[in-house]
Formats: sequence, C-alpha cells, structure tokens
Amino acid sequence: MLELVDVGPRSLDAYRGVAPDAVLDDLRRVATDLRGARVLHVNATPYGGGVSELLRSGLPILNDLGLVAHWRIIRGDDRFFQVTKKIHNGLQGAADDLTEAEREAYLGTSRRNAELFAEDYDFVFLHDPQPAGMLSLRDRGTGRWIWRCHIDTAQPNPAVWAFLRPYLEPFDAAVFTMAEFVPPDFPVARVEIMPPAIDPLSPKNMPLAEDTARGVLQWIGVDLNRPLVSQISRFDPWKDPLGVIEAFRLARDQVPNLQLALVGSMALDDPEGWDVYRQVTEAARAASGVHVFTNLTGVGNIEVNAFQRLSQVAIQKSIREGFGLVVSEALWKGTPVVAGNAGGIPLQMADGVGGVLVESSDECAKALVALLRDPDHARELGRQGRARVREHFLLPRLLLNELELMQELAAGRPVVPAEDRDPVCGMAVSRDARTPEASFEHVVYRFCSNACRDQFLEDPAHYTAHTRVPAREGEVPRNVD
Repeated sequence: MLELVDVGPRSLDAYRGVAPDAVLDDLRRVATDLRGARVLHVNATPYGGGVSELLRSGLPILNDLGLVAHWRIIRGDDRFFQVTKKIHNGLQGAADDLTEAEREAYLGTSRRNAELFAEDYDFVFLHDPQPAGMLSLRDRGTGRWIWRCHIDTAQPNPAVWAFLRPYLEPFDAAVFTMAEFVPPDFPVARVEIMPPAIDPLSPKNMPLAEDTARGVLQWIGVDLNRPLVSQISRFDPWKDPLGVIEAFRLARDQVPNLQLALVGSMALDDPEGWDVYRQVTEAARAASGVHVFTNLTGVGNIEVNAFQRLSQVAIQKSIREGFGLVVSEALWKGTPVVAGNAGGIPLQMADGVGGVLVESSDECAKALVALLRDPDHARELGRQGRARVREHFLLPRLLLNELELMQELAAGRPVVPAEDRDPVCGMAVSRDARTPEASFEHVVYRFCSNACRDQFLEDPAHYTAHTRVPAREGEVPRNVD
C-alpha cells in the first residue's frame, strides 16, 4: 500500500473574515453534492515544495466538508528521482533525452507503485510526472482520474514528451495552472485551468507579530538594522539563484548596507537541488552580505514567514516557472516583489499590481534600488498585491475549483458556465461593472484583470478551446457556453 500522509483536522470556518465570504459559501454548496466521495491525491514527497504544502492545507478542509480525502506518496530510490527530475526539466524544455536505462527505471518504479495502489477511490489526482505512469499500469477501477500538472510544459523536449505522453492518455481530465502550459498534441480531451493558491492560515502565512518576526530572524543571525531583500525558493537553476546574487551585487553598489537572504527547501524528490545548493554557497562566500538558509539547518515555515514580512523587497527571479506561489505569499504580507516575467508570476502581479517584473539581473538590481529608495511606493504596491491575492489566490478558491471539477466529472455536466470564468487563467470572476469583459462568438467573457483580457483578445480561439466539454461514450459533445 502507498504510504499515507497524516494531515490532521481543520475547519473551513476558520477562513471566515480571511477569504471572501462568497467563495466560502460556494464551497459549502458544491461540497454538499460530494459528501462521502472518496478522494485521493498522490505525489512524490510529503515536504519540500508547493504541491506538498497545498495538499497538507487542502485535504483537511475536504474532510471537514464531508468528503473522505487521503494523501499518499509514491516510493522510489535515488535513481528514480534523478530520472523524474530529468523528465521534469525536459517537460520545461531542457535538451537532454532519456536513455533506455532511465526509461526502464521510471517504468519499473511506476509498476511497483501501481501494485502498491490497493484501494478504490471515486476521484484520484496524480500530481506531476513522478506518479503519472501508474494509471496505465493498473486496473483503473470505477473512479475518475485527473492528472495535475504544476509545471510549464508549453514547449517540452519532444523526445521526453513523446515518452510521457502515452501514459497520460487514459486520464479523464487534466489540470494545468495556465492555459499556455498545455503542451502540443495533448492526449486528454478534458483540460481545466486552475491557478494554485496559498493557505493564509498556514504557519508560513498566518499573522505573525513584528516583534516575534524580528526575534526569529535575529536568532538565526540576520541584522535587522540593515536593509534586507530575500528570495524564497528551491535551489533550482530555473529559479536563477546565481542571477539573484549578481543582481544583489549590482544593487549593493548603490545601497551599501544591503543584505540578501536565499532561503531554500531541500526536497526528497529533487536530487539536483544539492548541486545547485553547492554552487550557491560558493557564490555566497564570494559576495559579502549574502545569507544562505535551508530547512535542513532549522529554517522552516515560521522563519520564511518572518523573512517575507521583514524584507523590504521579496525577489523571485525565475527563468521558467510553474506558477511561483512565493510571489503571492510575499504579497499577502504586504511586501512588494521583484520577479522574473515567467510562468504564473505575471498573473499574480497583473496590471502593475504588487511590484516589478524583470528580464535580467541588471533589471532586477535597478528595480530593487528603486523600491528601496521609495518605501511609500513600495508599501502601496504591497497593499495592492495583498488585495489581489485575497480575491484570487487563497486556498478556498482553489478547493472550490477542484470540487467543481469533481462534480462535473461525476455528473457529466458543467457546473460553472464558461462566461463566469476567466478563460485565460481559469479563475471564477464576478459579474459587476468593474470586471473587464470581451466578446467572442456571441459569448461575453469576464476576466480577473485587464492583462488577462488583453491576452485573450490576441487569440480568443485558443483560450476558449478548453471550455468545450468532451462527451463520454454514447453522449453527444456539448459546448459549455
């Protein structure tokens, strides 16, 4: 049997006054039809990444709503996780192909995990490529299977994609964080777009008194009498930590007392992270004022919370990005962000809200200096960013999206009409005079931001294709609009 992760109890009522009431009310309404449904989420690790954080926060709420939700993790040795990291990088466009031995290592471990999958569930979510091969290697049972992809697969390595693609064909649906991330020739007919979200009540994001936050950072050696900027991320080349150090060097020339904290989490399924960590520590030793912290040296969620609250500016200089939820984490705390113009980051900072998007270390340094020299503007950006996160990127909204999908798959019909969802980012939007709108093929679409509307107007057919609900066997295809 796959290992079960214990998540403990939590209540949706705790989010009253934190998340929008309308979202909480809709969540309870949709959950009524799914009470008693057995739901399983499967991923590769119980800690050290955004997926595990979302599952730890979200599954207790599903149980509180009357579903029976479990979280299990697959098994694998170092060789397997080296291969899945290579698949992960290949799906994001890295050039290296898989050797025959690597393909066999992936399939052999997938077979063993499929054999360990002993229970029946009504809905099964497999997250990212690590467990994706299991469905093709076992009896699917009567449940509905959903592949949840959290990475940017818009331009995958053709050879890596050709290897993984056949194992995705049996899924009933797939979920991506952005429409642009759906790879070419995707084999699953039903595709949903669901941006991820942060849990505002988790230790990483819950309210933290300033004196407590200051004490936490001073305890680990941070001088709070000097200006502080930080990047919170895995030690991953796509996060460009070496580029962050270069930007810091440039900014320090104009802000002499500046210090940088690079705070990373070492995950079980990311052996490449150790190589990047060694490169970062070597570069940090050559750059005065750079602190490097990890979860293995005692820096956990409370410390991250304190860093994001007390940094004058948060950095997320990603080159490629699945979504980059650390941006929403920082904005939730009112901290402005300087971030790479990649993945889901522009969606979180749409219409100039929350900070500055950059393309290079030089641009990053200039943006840091500008915000450090204009704290009033920086605070206003942070205030606007927090408001956007509250409306669009808190956990109850994501759970509502997932329950709506499960209800649709169970009943064979759409729950949320296409015109009530932003077709670019997939988020539910309100019908009021402030909501941006655009029409296509006699349907009025609404958007979470002007940026999403403008992106839609460049190619509306692309963004409405996924709203067409495929028919099950014996049914006539229908359009949700």
